[in-house]
Amino acid sequence: MANAHMPDDFYDLVCHHLPPEQPVGPKGGRPRIRHRVVLKVIWFVLVSGCRWEDVPLEMGCSGGTARRRLKSWEELGIWDRLHADLLRLLRQASRLDPETVIVDSVIVRAFGGGELTGPSPVDRRKLGTKHTLLVDRHGVLLNIRTARANASDQTQIMPAIKDFPRVGGKPGRPREYPKRLYADRGYDSDVTRVLLSWLGIEAKIGRRNTEHGSGLGRVRWVVERTISWLKGLRRMRVRYDRLAVIQYAWDSLAASVICFRLLHDNYSQAA
Repeated sequence: MANAHMPDDFYDLVCHHLPPEQPVGPKGGRPRIRHRVVLKVIWFVLVSGCRWEDVPLEMGCSGGTARRRLKSWEELGIWDRLHADLLRLLRQASRLDPETVIVDSVIVRAFGGGELTGPSPVDRRKLGTKHTLLVDRHGVLLNIRTARANASDQTQIMPAIKDFPRVGGKPGRPREYPKRLYADRGYDSDVTRVLLSWLGIEAKIGRRNTEHGSGLGRVRWVVERTISWLKGLRRMRVRYDRLAVIQYAWDSLAASVICFRLLHDNYSQAA
């Protein structure tokens, strides 16, 4: 399971965002586990899909400790800052085009329920979570939004646009919003089109009850590929964590890992 071993280059990107290392806990006692060791466990759980309680002892950190650190770093905004850094590096390398975005969603099973879960319309109403992905024309993951599995796609597209990242890395003012947005029939809504137009975004959204052959698929296929990359991080295939804050951490970290791999050409079909 070579992919489950965290690259040193990834830690080098993360480390300057992390809080200072503390030699002992706040009340003394045993030395605190170092950030690098904890991050290796978090990477292992994300990539392998391993449950917290099944983390091998030889990794030097228990799953419970890694989970607490994952949550703490999410509350400090570390994963979002890491993702922003990677987007900037991709744009500097001309691997990101913020002018064109594509949106789509995927529903995953949520064992044990928890926050932001609901009856899945595609899985016999078993509890699940919906991830809405916003990607650029190369498939770079710009953001992920998590909602209940029964949330309508039409209610997720505008929040995804609201969270559109302002990516620097090149001369000029970063874009506030993209120029064009592509989406399938699930997002068909005249209200959405009006709102996007008001923001200066050209909406290319499929309409229900019309014949196929609109040509949207020639652009939209990249988001399907990114969804497959997301599912390649096995912890994102099924949801085990009940707290929304943990899921938000996984979302940002998964987006960061995908961007990191694109930056280092670790996807054989990366555009």
